[in-house]
Formats: sequence, structure tokens, C-alpha cells
Amino acid sequence: MTPEPLADISSEVVEIVRDLIKIDTSNYGDDSGPGEALAAEYVEAKLLEVGIACERYETTSGKRQGVNARIEGTDPSRPALLIHGHLDVVPAQAADWTYDPFAAEIHDGMIWGRGAVDMKDGDGMILALVRAWARAGIKPPRDIVIDFLPDEEAGSIHGSHWLVDNRPELYQGVTEAVGEVGGFSLTLQEDVRLYLVQTAEKGIRWMKLRAEGTAGHGSFLNNDNAVTKLAQAVAAVGEHKFDLALTPTVRDFIKAVSDATGVELSAEDPEALLAKLGPIARIIGATLSNTANPTMLNAGYKHNVIPGEASAMIDGRFLPGFEDELIKDIENLLPAGVYREDVVNGIALEVPFEGKLVDAMAAAIRAEDPFGTPVPYTVSGGTDAKAFSELGIACYGFLPLLLPPELDFSAMFHGVDERVPTSGLEFGMRVMDRFVRSS
Repeated sequence: MTPEPLADISSEVVEIVRDLIKIDTSNYGDDSGPGEALAAEYVEAKLLEVGIACERYETTSGKRQGVNARIEGTDPSRPALLIHGHLDVVPAQAADWTYDPFAAEIHDGMIWGRGAVDMKDGDGMILALVRAWARAGIKPPRDIVIDFLPDEEAGSIHGSHWLVDNRPELYQGVTEAVGEVGGFSLTLQEDVRLYLVQTAEKGIRWMKLRAEGTAGHGSFLNNDNAVTKLAQAVAAVGEHKFDLALTPTVRDFIKAVSDATGVELSAEDPEALLAKLGPIARIIGATLSNTANPTMLNAGYKHNVIPGEASAMIDGRFLPGFEDELIKDIENLLPAGVYREDVVNGIALEVPFEGKLVDAMAAAIRAEDPFGTPVPYTVSGGTDAKAFSELGIACYGFLPLLLPPELDFSAMFHGVDERVPTSGLEFGMRVMDRFVRSS
């Protein structure tokens, strides 16, 4: 049976999330940003304040820092659980926002700011949870490893991947993990709410398309123009409709939505399925097939010179088990004289939606929301789970939030006016306390 949450479990989560948002940890992808050191110092101080021993570590430089701690459980014979979050955020241009993205102001019951949902809300929940346990003298049923990581927003080279390669002892005995992009609510009807638990994530194949041609004067006839070839390739990739690819997680998600709504849905009719999901359809729609989107172009150096080479960057994502299909489709779209090169590869992940950990998630959700039903889903992006899975750790996304039905949650990720409801954070704290103490 799931335990009752501590009476003060939600007392400081809003304050901590606001404090973290105010620390600019923008990650520009080229190591030029401020890094995560100030945020790591804040986390370290908050843990030490309540007597939790921890390590503030550096990875590849003094500004790329994180914090790791192990909280001893009552049963040392059980495998440990990792709860992780990343401290960095994507950049934000203040002029585009309604409120200063690093002021963490509260308006309309929400904290506004960069990182409010990706993912200083999750960091704040993890930190507030273990602080509440320390004050109350609570011990979890097994060892809990917490890690506040750098560099997730740029591929985790300076973060979780570095740690897995250089500090694997930090995760000794860990068999399961929970992290970001899961546990949030999706209201389908007034009395029907799904809570999306991430059990899979797409793999990454970032590619460069390189077109070769004949350089020459811009006023001459040229039937071997690299820019023209590249434009044809980019248009073909950008307009391509990939075949449906039904993974176990996708099938389970569709069945859960069908059961919850009483409407028989099928991936064979994606428009009918996505119409039931509101704004979150942009995430779910991307998990029904492989995807590839052109994102960058580079060609030429002068208006009247035809360059001999042109290039484009493609963000390719593949579902578990469908990597070969992605590459074959891209290769078949390229005209003669255009070549594909790999830039970044990242594995796809999928774990079963079953077992004691999943049962504990479900029980904790239902204890706080009688209309709530946890369901598995695939995230279209990538997370630190890719690194931790290399250690044989089964990774889930579960840092729960109860969201207003009208909030376009998917638009909050890397978007302008990112915000999170304070009541949703407090709900998430109660669920996390129940979940972890019964897992």
C-alpha cells in the first residue's frame, strides 16, 4: 500500500524551483555558456544544510559541474534507484518573453522562466523531496542515488556520458532510474486523465548532407550546381512521409487512449488518434514513425560565385528497432552528387511498462488523482537515459505534474513563455513521496 505523503512535503518546492530558474545555466552547445557551477553550488548547499552528504563534481572543466548523493535505504540487499535531473537549460531571448526568463516570477498561479518544465521543476522536486525526508528522519526502502547533471541540452558529452565513462562507481548497484519527460497529466475529459510515463525514447541520427558540383561564375550556364542538388535533397527529406512504425510502447499507448475514451483508435488512422490528444499530439505524432527534419544550410561565399560544395544538417530520429529503415529512406531520397555523413548517433530505448517500479508509479498517481490512469509513451527527443542505459539501468521518465487542461505543455519545451503551475508541482511532490517510499 502506498504511504501517505509527509505533511510538509510540498512546503518548499516552489521556492527551490524559483531559485534554480534564477541561476542562468544556458547551454549554447559550444561550451561558451555560463555552465552549471553556480547551480551545482546551490544544490550542494541545500543538501548539506539538512545533513545529506554529497559530492559536487567537475566533468570536463570547472564550469561543467553536477552533484551526486546516495541516500541509504532500509534494505541494503536491494538494488538502488537513480533519480536524475539536468541543471542546464536552452538559451532564452528576454525580448521574446512576456516576463524575464530568468526572474522566475509567479503569474496566474504559474512560475514563468527558462527551465520551468525542462527541467528545473524536476530538479526542484528531487531536491525538495530528499530535504523533506532528511528533516523527518525518513529512510527510503532501498538506496536512492540522486544526480543533478550538466550538459543534457547539448547531448550530455560533458555530463552523463562523461560520468558513465569516467565515474561509473557513482551508480554502483543501480538497476532502475527515473528522470525527465514523464508523469505529466493529459486531460481527455473532465473525469479522464492520462499520466504519460516515458518507457521509450527515439534514437538520434544527426546527419550532414554534402552536395558536390562544379564551381563557376554566377552568370554562366551550370548544369552541375551543388546548391541546386542540395536544395532538391533538402526538399525531398523535409517533405518525406515516413511509414508508420508500431513499437510495443506505441501499441500500448494507443490501447490505453482507446480504453480511456471508449473510442476504438488505431495508428492506421493517425489523424483520428491525434485529434483526441490536443496540443500533446505534436509529441505523440512524432512517435508513430521515424522523422527527419532539415535544420541548417551552408553554401557559397559570394553572390556571383557558384560554389563547388554545399551542405545541410538533418535531425533524424528513429523508433526502437527502426534505425536501418531511417537510413535506407534517407539514402533513397538523395539525388546523384549528394552524400550523407553521420554527425551524432544516439541509441533508441524501450523498457516494459510492468514490474514493481511501474506498479508503484501507478499506485501513487491513483492515490492522488482518482481520475488518473498511468500509460506508457515514447518521447520523441533524447534524455540522459541514453547514457545510463549503457550501464544496464532500466530508465523511465517519471517526475509527475498535474497540468491545467488548457495548458499547451508540449509548447513549453524549449519554447517562449515556459511556465509550470505551482499547484502541479505540489501535486507532483505528493506523488513522488508516495512513489519512491513504496518502490
